[in-house]
Amino acid sequence: MALSPYRQVFALPGVRRLLLISLLARIPGSAVGVAITLHVVLSLKEGYGAAGLVTAFATIGMTLSGPLFGRLVDRRGLRLMLVITTIGEATFWFIAPSLPYAALLGTALLGGFMTLPVGATSRQAMAAIVPPEHRKAAFSLDSIFVETSYMLGPALGVLLATQVSTTVTLVAIGGGLVLSGLVLYLVNPPIRSGESSGPVRPVPRKEWLTKELVGALAISAGATLVLAGTDVAVVATLERHGQVSWTGVVIVVWCLASLTGGFVYGGMSRSVSPLALMGVMGLLTIPIGIATDWWWLCLAILPAGALCAPVISATSEWISRLAPEAVRGEVMGLQQSALTLGSAMGAPIVGAVMDATTPAMGFVTAGALAALVALVLMFQRSTPATASVSSAESVRSAS
Repeated sequence: MALSPYRQVFALPGVRRLLLISLLARIPGSAVGVAITLHVVLSLKEGYGAAGLVTAFATIGMTLSGPLFGRLVDRRGLRLMLVITTIGEATFWFIAPSLPYAALLGTALLGGFMTLPVGATSRQAMAAIVPPEHRKAAFSLDSIFVETSYMLGPALGVLLATQVSTTVTLVAIGGGLVLSGLVLYLVNPPIRSGESSGPVRPVPRKEWLTKELVGALAISAGATLVLAGTDVAVVATLERHGQVSWTGVVIVVWCLASLTGGFVYGGMSRSVSPLALMGVMGLLTIPIGIATDWWWLCLAILPAGALCAPVISATSEWISRLAPEAVRGEVMGLQQSALTLGSAMGAPIVGAVMDATTPAMGFVTAGALAALVALVLMFQRSTPATASVSSAESVRSAS
């Protein structure tokens, strides 16, 4: 592994600023799930099932809005989308603490729909700033910053909710998201190479929504499905063995493994198929359930954890190559929806299996589903990711 790819990426104008803004914008967003759960349970005195329903409605809204806001960015620019979502975020998060449960549930769908698409915006801007030959390292850095935000955001959310109040937590999240929208509006990162000021001819969907792109979106969903399922299985395993207090330690170790894996992958000289990465990650997830102690669980989760960030970064790089620049916002929005959908599916599926069997079967289910998605895509006739990368490199070499 070499550090030169990262030096070359950091030397590009705008990259450092974009990564820093994206990190700060993702921290409040990463605390949303735990903050809503604690607010519903602690302040509204409802159960965890009720909290999960609010989160599910918000997730549905986020899934629906991804490609729509992406298309708006492609056609009208980034700032209009930022104005709409920032106003929407402010409206929802500043009134949410005062709503009774029924009203909160009713507005969660709209609140989720108006979520600021930080991830999609960051990836679209990264693809515009960074040339194709440097995107592997760039998207690896992006995935590293995602892991960092998920190490900080939920922990800060729990701390604020338990030590101050859930109302303050929700308002703080809203304030952070609104501030993020304002900063992005002022910076206005480029969304196209060269930042052409003229109108861009829309590309018909049938020209870019290929089997290969659908496969890449399926990998995105499969990756977050196994991650969400593993998250739930970790909690269930520790609870069964009376070690719930160690959950935070295991999650931090898991995130650090992913962060390290992403850093190593970004410094590699060659790309690896995200299909292969997800399949291997799924297979390595299956045996985690043999762990019966928190320290054993920390060790067992390392191999699969080290592939989390590489899967996401490799898939993002692949999708950036498949997406025509004129519709890249819509494609990145579709990827964001796929990531959100996979995450939303993972927890209930794995949770239902564990309710009927044991926590160990949660890891088996999550890993087997990821491996199954990889196996199905492998047998499809679409071009593999590595072939896309190789062909793109061949074209650049010939030109």
